[in-house]
Amino acid sequence: MAYVDHAFSISDDDIMMDSSSSSLSNRPPIKEIALAVSLLVIGTLGIILGIIMAVNRTGGDTAHGIVFAVLGSVLFIPGFYYTRIAYYAYKGYKGFSFANIPAV
Repeated sequence: MAYVDHAFSISDDDIMMDSSSSSLSNRPPIKEIALAVSLLVIGTLGIILGIIMAVNRTGGDTAHGIVFAVLGSVLFIPGFYYTRIAYYAYKGYKGFSFANIPAV
């Protein structure tokens, strides 16, 4: 028989919530969502401006623009990830909740 690790399995039976904990965990974390959206917006602007800087050779070469685009993507990735979790939790998709967003 194969060994199955149930430590990370998620099912409806595993979630035991009473009425007081569901109201606390279902509230949207405003600061965390604002941080995620700002990371998403700043990262998107960084990528766009980095591409423009690389094409126009701002600073004498394309390296400045490439570095700017890479830094923008470093901000974009977590911003997109947590904004997506917040959106899906708001819409009520199964498996997503505001508790999945870490505290600041």
